Amino acid sequence: MNFLHMTENNFSLKKIEISVSEAEKRTGRNAMNMQETYTAYLIETRSVEHNDGQSVLTDSLWRRYSEFELLRNYLLVYYPHIVVPPLPEKRAEFVWHKLSADNMDPDFVERRRIGLENFLLRVASHPILCRDKIFYLFLTQEGNWKETVNETGFQLKADSRLKALNATFRVKNPDKRFIELKHYSDELQSVISHLLRVRARVADRLYGVYKVHGNYGRVFSEWSAIEKEMGDGLQSAGHHMDVYASSIDDILEDEEHYADQLKEYLFYAEALRAVCRKHELMQYDLEMAAQDLASKKQQCEELATGTVRTFSLKGMTTKLFGQETPEQREARIKMLEEQIKEGEQQLKSKNLEGREFVRNAWADIERFKEQKNHDLKEALISYAVMQISMCKKGIQVWTNAKECFSKM
Repeated sequence: MNFLHMTENNFSLKKIEISVSEAEKRTGRNAMNMQETYTAYLIETRSVEHNDGQSVLTDSLWRRYSEFELLRNYLLVYYPHIVVPPLPEKRAEFVWHKLSADNMDPDFVERRRIGLENFLLRVASHPILCRDKIFYLFLTQEGNWKETVNETGFQLKADSRLKALNATFRVKNPDKRFIELKHYSDELQSVISHLLRVRARVADRLYGVYKVHGNYGRVFSEWSAIEKEMGDGLQSAGHHMDVYASSIDDILEDEEHYADQLKEYLFYAEALRAVCRKHELMQYDLEMAAQDLASKKQQCEELATGTVRTFSLKGMTTKLFGQETPEQREARIKMLEEQIKEGEQQLKSKNLEGREFVRNAWADIERFKEQKNHDLKEALISYAVMQISMCKKGIQVWTNAKECFSKM
């Protein structure tokens, strides 16, 4: 739960508190009219202060994960220069063996509930995204929200994968900063993936070590049954070992929440690449427009001077079927001049759009870097503190066992 400033359409800013408070398993019919089981999440919002200065009651509505996905896809299309916060994973990855990877498992659903709340708070705390009308309606309008999103026509504005792939390989003058950012996002994703895998392996081994301590408890308990003077001490030591063995379940479940903080930045890497891809597309369009303009200028010059510098189908056709009349040539020159004028305006517009994109994108990337540095530092410190605490508990258990043995 967090305080933030929201805007309702063009009304004045007001403070709103957001939380995803519950998750509920439901059964319904999908778009193919087939029975399906899904999880719905309860979003609660409360205006801390309304326009008239009075507080208002909490409002709530239910959303499916797919609706969160629709919101994020809309934000990606309408704010291509922004590093849009990622959603939590749809299915569990990098988990230790005892934790279920089933997306309907209660523990996983609970972790995803926390992740979805974090996503909403990330969007709500963003200086630009928080003002979006569709985001506001996502929090406040349960019925017909999907229709409202689709009416924006955002799908038509989405860039095709083929076009994005084309731009990646055919841009002649890519911006070095975005190339470096793309490489950084790849490396960040790789490093965090490796870190999460190592953490999962360590967690597995720790789980085994802790659970094996339960054998100490069982052996000490059995031993105590045949001893008179030593019996109480052995029984007490065995109890400490049993407590130690069972404590690992809660420890690793708590630790999984720290892993989720790292996973968020695993998925943020893709959000960074999305900004880079959009810049590539804009650069590709700019270069194509410049190439088309240069071609038209050359055609116009050739028509005006009567010289053909490069092979063209039009030039070959003219040789085969005769020269154009002066009137035809003048008409073509006039048409080309109009197209050149229009092309120059488009090129100017694309240049301005490109510069604006770079300025806005880089400002948001700098904002993201500050956020990333702060969050990852906090997550890693918390993880280290947790490991230290775990080791101290282990020392305490064996200290207690030592005292039990001393009293025998």
